Amino acid sequence: MNRLVIDLEALRHNVATIDAWMRAAGARWTLVTKVLCGEPTILRALAAMGVRSVGESRLANLDDVTTAMPRAEIWYLRPTHPSAVAAVVAHCGVSLNSEIETLRLIDAEAGRRGVLHRALAMVELGDLREGMLPVHLPAFCEAAQRLRHVRLVGLGANLGCLAGVLPTSEHFAQLALYRELIELKLGCRLPIVSAGTSVALPQLRAGRVPLGINHYRIGEAVFLGTDLVSGGTIPGLRDDVVILRAEVAELKRKALAPSGELGADAHVLADPARGRLGERGWRALISIGQYDAECGGLLPLDARHVVAGASSDLTVLNLGDDAGGLRVGDDVGFRLRYAALLRLMGSRYVAKVVQGAAAPALELAQERLGRRRPGRGAEIISMPRRDATPAAHGGTA
Repeated sequence: MNRLVIDLEALRHNVATIDAWMRAAGARWTLVTKVLCGEPTILRALAAMGVRSVGESRLANLDDVTTAMPRAEIWYLRPTHPSAVAAVVAHCGVSLNSEIETLRLIDAEAGRRGVLHRALAMVELGDLREGMLPVHLPAFCEAAQRLRHVRLVGLGANLGCLAGVLPTSEHFAQLALYRELIELKLGCRLPIVSAGTSVALPQLRAGRVPLGINHYRIGEAVFLGTDLVSGGTIPGLRDDVVILRAEVAELKRKALAPSGELGADAHVLADPARGRLGERGWRALISIGQYDAECGGLLPLDARHVVAGASSDLTVLNLGDDAGGLRVGDDVGFRLRYAALLRLMGSRYVAKVVQGAAAPALELAQERLGRRRPGRGAEIISMPRRDATPAAHGGTA
């Protein structure tokens, strides 16, 4: 049975470790849960760990998050589109904004509901995702200050999320300076400067983030431990919170390089592993494909295995000269990159299994603003559909 195995003890370790780093830096943080796709068992485990501030980006997940974590404050991480205003105000205490007209809609909806909604103004610092140019920030903040049911509580920025621009001390200092200038100009207080995501953790640990940066939105490092600056795993974090266990559907000794003329729609992921013409080796097919995961983000636990390619329903592993005792029906394990984890968590064809214990609760630096069955103590929380993945079309099977 193909399954994602989520280890709550490893998850708790990463939550506690990151929280200790935040406390040492005098910062607060929000745990980004969008990768969980609203999975209530894991959300409840996070609540039991003491998580009280979470970030979401999918409207469809908000009901699940609210139900599973009733004491948590939810940050809406996407720029709010006008049709989402009612849901965002109903479920989320904080949103990230760069369009004043949308913020006015949020203000009107908050007024109808009799609530006070908190907002951060997002600033563009070079990664070219969301955020207004700094020259427009004073006018935006001045207009936001006039709203009755929205309170502007800080500034935010995204780096490393689209173009891959790595945050520097200069980026952080720039945003902290904008906060000071806006406070002086408008005579207000903006208590939050949220400039950090997982990509900022190496700098945070190295003490290279100015004190003015006091809030972080962390997701990938919690669930994968990824060092987004230099690659690998951030020292001190675990990279085994989520492991994919995939079943071998075919095991054959074959040529390592294809024969015949190749078309443009090839599905090879690892060219160096294809081998020279005539070279042979063991190849295993697993029943996970691009339908289920971004297969370039599957990282075999066995260093001898190489992901050679993937179609919609299958991924091919080169095993080398020795199959290592592997048989059809056995499992092979993978760590994951973030894009692969996102798609796997959202796939209804892959089971999700939780193991380990999350208790006792932590006091976190957060505030409200198949053949093998799961091991002992594991709980299956989501089973795949019994009907198989729909047949692929053309040459993608």
